[in-house]
Amino acid sequence: MANMNITYILEKMTGKDKDYRYMATSDLLNELNREAFKADTDLEVKLSNIVLQQLEDAAGDVSGLAMKCLAPLVKKVSEERILDMTNKLADKLLNGKDQHRDTASIALKTIVSEVTATSLAQRILASLGPQLIKGITSSGKSTEIKCECLDILCDVLHRFGNSMAKDHEELLTALLPQLSSNQASVRKKSISCIASLASSLSDDLLAKATFEVVQLLKNKNIKPEITRTNIQMIGALSRSVGYRFGPHLCETVPLLIDYCTSASETDEELREYSLQALESFLLRCPRDISSYCDGILNLTLEYISYDPNFTDNMEEDTDDEGREEEEDDESANEYTDDEDISWKVRRAAAKCLTSIIVSHPEMLSKMYLEACPKLIERFREREENVKMDVFNTFIELLRQTGNVTKGQIDIDEASPRWLLKQEVPKIVKSLNRQLREKSIKTKIGAFSVLKELVVVLPDCLADHIGSLVSGIEKALNDKTSTSNLKIEALLFTRLVMASHSPSVFHPYIQALSGPVLSAVGERYYKVTAEALRVCGELVRVLRPNFEKRTLDFRPYVGPIYDAILTRLANQDQDQEVKECAISCMSLVISTFGDNLQRELPACLPILVDRMGNEITRLTAVKAFAVIANSPLRIDLSCVLEQVISELTTFLRKANRALRQATLGTLNSLVVAYGDQIGPSAYEIIISELSALISDTDLHMTALALELCCTMMTDRKSSQNVGLTVRYKVLPQALILIRSSLLQGQALQALQRFFASLVHSANTSFETLLDSLLSSAKPSPQSGGLAKQALYSIAQCVAVLCLAAGDQKCASTVEMLKGILKDDSGTNSAKQHLALLCLGEIGRRRDLSMHARIENIVIESFQSPFEEIKSAASYALGNIAVGNLSKYLPFILDQIDHQQKKQYLLLHSLKEVIARQSVDKAGHGELQDTYVEKILNLLFNHCESDEEGVRNVVAECLGKIALIEPRKLVPALKERTASATAFTRATVVIAVKYSIVERPEKIDEILYPEISSFLMLIKDNDRHVRRAAVLALSTAAHNKPNLIKGLLPELLPLLYDQTVVKQELIRTVDLGPFKHVVDDGLELRKAAFECVDTLLDSCLDQMNPSSFIVPYLISGLTDHYDVKMPCHLILSKLADKCPSAVLAVLDSLVDPLDKTINHKPKADAVKQEVDRNEDMIRSALRAIASLSRISGGDCGLKFKKLMDNIMKSAPLADKYNSVRSE
Repeated sequence: MANMNITYILEKMTGKDKDYRYMATSDLLNELNREAFKADTDLEVKLSNIVLQQLEDAAGDVSGLAMKCLAPLVKKVSEERILDMTNKLADKLLNGKDQHRDTASIALKTIVSEVTATSLAQRILASLGPQLIKGITSSGKSTEIKCECLDILCDVLHRFGNSMAKDHEELLTALLPQLSSNQASVRKKSISCIASLASSLSDDLLAKATFEVVQLLKNKNIKPEITRTNIQMIGALSRSVGYRFGPHLCETVPLLIDYCTSASETDEELREYSLQALESFLLRCPRDISSYCDGILNLTLEYISYDPNFTDNMEEDTDDEGREEEEDDESANEYTDDEDISWKVRRAAAKCLTSIIVSHPEMLSKMYLEACPKLIERFREREENVKMDVFNTFIELLRQTGNVTKGQIDIDEASPRWLLKQEVPKIVKSLNRQLREKSIKTKIGAFSVLKELVVVLPDCLADHIGSLVSGIEKALNDKTSTSNLKIEALLFTRLVMASHSPSVFHPYIQALSGPVLSAVGERYYKVTAEALRVCGELVRVLRPNFEKRTLDFRPYVGPIYDAILTRLANQDQDQEVKECAISCMSLVISTFGDNLQRELPACLPILVDRMGNEITRLTAVKAFAVIANSPLRIDLSCVLEQVISELTTFLRKANRALRQATLGTLNSLVVAYGDQIGPSAYEIIISELSALISDTDLHMTALALELCCTMMTDRKSSQNVGLTVRYKVLPQALILIRSSLLQGQALQALQRFFASLVHSANTSFETLLDSLLSSAKPSPQSGGLAKQALYSIAQCVAVLCLAAGDQKCASTVEMLKGILKDDSGTNSAKQHLALLCLGEIGRRRDLSMHARIENIVIESFQSPFEEIKSAASYALGNIAVGNLSKYLPFILDQIDHQQKKQYLLLHSLKEVIARQSVDKAGHGELQDTYVEKILNLLFNHCESDEEGVRNVVAECLGKIALIEPRKLVPALKERTASATAFTRATVVIAVKYSIVERPEKIDEILYPEISSFLMLIKDNDRHVRRAAVLALSTAAHNKPNLIKGLLPELLPLLYDQTVVKQELIRTVDLGPFKHVVDDGLELRKAAFECVDTLLDSCLDQMNPSSFIVPYLISGLTDHYDVKMPCHLILSKLADKCPSAVLAVLDSLVDPLDKTINHKPKADAVKQEVDRNEDMIRSALRAIASLSRISGGDCGLKFKKLMDNIMKSAPLADKYNSVRSE
């Protein structure tokens, strides 16, 4: 039936009436687009012939429709038919009439773009390729035919270049001579065609192509237009093949620089193309071009001001305001010349300079000394488009400065940040001049530069605000200003207000407030929203603190309030404006509420109304938190009840952000207005709260418990509130405490909850203690409790006892002692908890009144259960914290006399020292005599054969170093020269423990000495080397500034630790079989992990290229434990230093390929199979990161690897899943 229909359509398509043909062709298109359409062999022949015939229809709209039919037709007919159509079209293209040539060309391109099957592609290429080459090389063919053939060949190569490897040489031989054609259009198309071919060429053929082009360039006698073409060809080649062009730079870069400088004055295009090619080299081959960067920099600085037809004799701008009017007209009568294209050279130079900045951040300091003054001078460029490029170059310079110096505290005089600071006055002066220009685009560009400047150096404009105010005013008030200019000006104003001290703006408030408030009334919503955000900053500036008044803000309160109220009350506007108006109004009320008492009854109900609207309710909830936190105690009596009831219902909503904000706001309201909220409201809130307490969302749990505590501690909290908490919240809290996930804020909030609960009515201490202790009992469903849960329970018990008072606390301690005295064989879990509770109570309170408590605890050291021994050592250390003078000598004495219990006793000592180093205001400082004793004891145990003992000793030494750095650092340094390796390793690990994230007094003492510890990375003993690597890793993570100066010396030594050392591999004979042991594995793994950390914190000090080859490549072929960190490093490098990775991309492919195709042995256990799966996924993550690098597709090996992954279904699935993580 369908085929009858088609036959009818085909008859109509050959009719004489144009309209009939049009309608029939349209019907055919619909039929071909149907999923179910199928044609038999005869019909296929008819169809393809008639569509080809219709392509030449005299009526344009009919042939246009026939062209649309081609794409679906290619998918529905056999390969033979497609091949036949391709040959016919190629024949028409080469030998047909001129008027049909365009149609044949478009039709061929359509077929090429629709073919997907590889087999068909190969057949089409075999027949079409030679015909296209003939069309390009035959001398008798017209320019138009050549251009069409080149166009089609370009498409073919782009899609199937890799499949045509055997024809590459022939294609190259045909295409290269076309670069010398007399026809510009042929030359231009040949460039794109060779560039498309280049991406799939082998390295040898690429070298051949480059060599031929370079030889032509070396010949100075050829026509200038041919030279220009060849320079464009070089640029196109480098863009197409990326890093693979690196080896040819030594020939091309000097040539291009030479052409640039020696070109005739009229040959601007030659200079432009040379600079564009250099820009491409810089971005695509940054590693190989490093040695030429200085030469290219000088070139760009020379040509960024290249303007032979215009003499700029304007003196530097003076600060004379009298010149301002004159300058306004300056841009109107500037020199213009339509034939002058020198601006193209300046634009190319600016872009080339940008690419140096982006690709070589290590040159930043040089940039500030050489390029920055030139760029500032070029802000007055007369061609607007070029000026935008100059601005963009400068913005890129600022961005890179921000990236490279992120987190650096000490600014020395050679650092880019310091050098930028020196240039700020000149930058501001020059940009002020641009802000007085007539051009809107120029002003927007100037504000963009200023914005980036404030982001990189937040407080740099303090002395220049006055000079910038007039520019801001003009941008906001001028009738000719566009919305984009206003938005840029407002954005800059907001950033500058947020990053500078409020007093800086006080002289200019009057000038700024008018234009900003009028911008709030703008019609375009983006301007309004940005203006409202500026108002928020303006409010902060007007009244920075509430105690002393630095500025009379009252005249501004009314106008600001009125402007915002108009926006707040208006319902019919964009959501962004509504949200900004709500936030801004909350700031106004919380800051100026004491001056707005009459207005509040009109304004607050609007905010409540916004809480009822789903779109604005989250912003409104946060707004009430801002108002409640105001020190002015704003009178909310007119809306308080309504706000509380609305907020209570929000606790049930699914929106997590809303529930979170609601808990915070309720807490602020209860703290500030608790006396005005009824107890019944409290009870409803508490019952809603209880549903939010669970270990699935610990942040929410912490907020809910915090609010619960606030309500219980409120003075007028009634008895019913206590009961509601007891029946609703307490059961949830007792379930939560059993969770192994409980930690941090949630655990602290839970402790405060129990302490508050003791004080509230109706809940006796005994009941609470009992329910806490019984929650530790193993339940029949889940078995025993996790170790973390026992620690949580013990901490809550301790807080509960302290809150209940001395008497209750003493009786609890006695009860816990009783548990320990009982015969312990029966109930180890009970004993375990009792010891942890004693430790937690002892840490918070002196237990010396309880006789012999230390002896009772130490008896548990004899227990057969490891967890009880560990709990006993924890308890003893914490009890000692409560009374150092009594219990510390006891511990030290025991360490001396009890050889067997040494490890546990050292753990107790570690608890004492660790608590002292964290909590400086402890119950009593460690006295010098104790420190001496402890040090002697620890240093005696440095050489212990047991690794566990040495680790505890190192941690103790590190923590004491935080308390007594002046004593410890020299003592540790002295032992770096010890004869025994264990001692050397222990002191380096001690240093590792003393480098913590927070600032400490040890830092300045350690800074000059740290190299003597880290240089042990050269030690003969592998344990010492590993200790030094771990210390370096900790320093890089916590305090990178300690080690930055040492990295040039340390990095080669660190890289050396990543290499497989044959002398550390030994074979152990186990009788029936031999086992190979690699003692260097842990060291290599630690070294790679250290490099990973350094990439995060000290990237500016590293040269990734020297690490990737050979160290990272060797790591990618190493043991499983080493490969995993190497994959992470590779992903990080691909993200942060793509150019260094691109330069060696092909050499990374083999190790990754081996890893993803690795199969475990047939008899491998499940654990080995799982590890192999993890390793494959980890390698695929690295490959996914590599695939995101722009230009990564230039590497043939990498392309092939990606194809292989996609062809293998299991690998493709895994790859897609890791990509979407």
